[in-house]
Amino acid sequence: MPDVFGESGERLRERIGSLAQVMRVDSFIEAEGAAQGTRRVRLVNGGGLEIEVHPDRALDIGQVTVDGVPFAWMSPTGMTGPDAAEPAGQGWLRTFGGGLLATCGLDTFGPPATDAGTHLGQHGRIGTQRATVVCAEATGTGVVVEGVVRQSAVFGENLVLRRRISSAAGSDTIVIDDVVTNEAFHDQPHMVLYHLNLGWPLLDEDTTVTIPAERVRPRDSDAEAGMAEREVFGAPTPDFREQVFIHEFDGASNREVIVHNPRNGLEFRVDIDPAQLGTVFQWKMKGQGHYALGIEPANTPIIDGRPAARSAGRLPHLAPGESARYTVTIRLRRAPVASSEETA
Repeated sequence: MPDVFGESGERLRERIGSLAQVMRVDSFIEAEGAAQGTRRVRLVNGGGLEIEVHPDRALDIGQVTVDGVPFAWMSPTGMTGPDAAEPAGQGWLRTFGGGLLATCGLDTFGPPATDAGTHLGQHGRIGTQRATVVCAEATGTGVVVEGVVRQSAVFGENLVLRRRISSAAGSDTIVIDDVVTNEAFHDQPHMVLYHLNLGWPLLDEDTTVTIPAERVRPRDSDAEAGMAEREVFGAPTPDFREQVFIHEFDGASNREVIVHNPRNGLEFRVDIDPAQLGTVFQWKMKGQGHYALGIEPANTPIIDGRPAARSAGRLPHLAPGESARYTVTIRLRRAPVASSEETA
């Protein structure tokens, strides 16, 4: 058994009556509010890391804490149930609960648009589809939840997401392993974006953002005005207009995006394989009450919707029976910060 709170193997087994004393998977049914009746699964990994997974929202991840400290930004809507979803237009914003992961896709992301006669809402439909959970358990090696999510329509797409979220015992790491398969008998557009949402206390005036991309460009004039300050987050700002920066990777070596707060030692890292997810969109939103940073790995650099990706020749497709695999590895660290006496 791996190290858990400073002990491992037989010494650990001798000191606990049940594995649930240090590691467990808890299942809940929400009783109140807009999430009433939906499922929530909490993974406790024995290292101070707790992860809340929402099976009725495509096994997306809500709040995540390390030693009780929250890392994710949670929106004013909360984590609503899928019955509240408004799939048309910008209705996605009415049920965007934030959380560490909101999956966008599987056939479009970006603003609402019409492509080849099909009306597409903002960021697609997968995030409001219910999962079939096939595994949720804690073992001596870690905690895991697995499930299957289908996005389908008669005469339309038939895309299946098989998702596995795991965390090794005693670790600071969350691994998201996804396989998307086209089970239709025709080629299918396939766009996916991992909307990773970070908030205070990780975010603050001096928080830095490091994205080692070969190219970066602003989405629009608002982002162009903030290009020089994109690597430092800054304080909450009245009437702030969101800024999106587009980072593109070359080559085959994995890249690590780092968000670090030098004041309190909190740090977020995400490891990305450019062969799978060759773009990271950086969503900077410093508005009051909407103080959030999105780190958003995606499989195409076109953020303006499916018609724009098609026009640019950057629209990914899956052939009948074809699958695409994505692995996103997240590390959440709470490093000790030296006191003023130690640094004097």
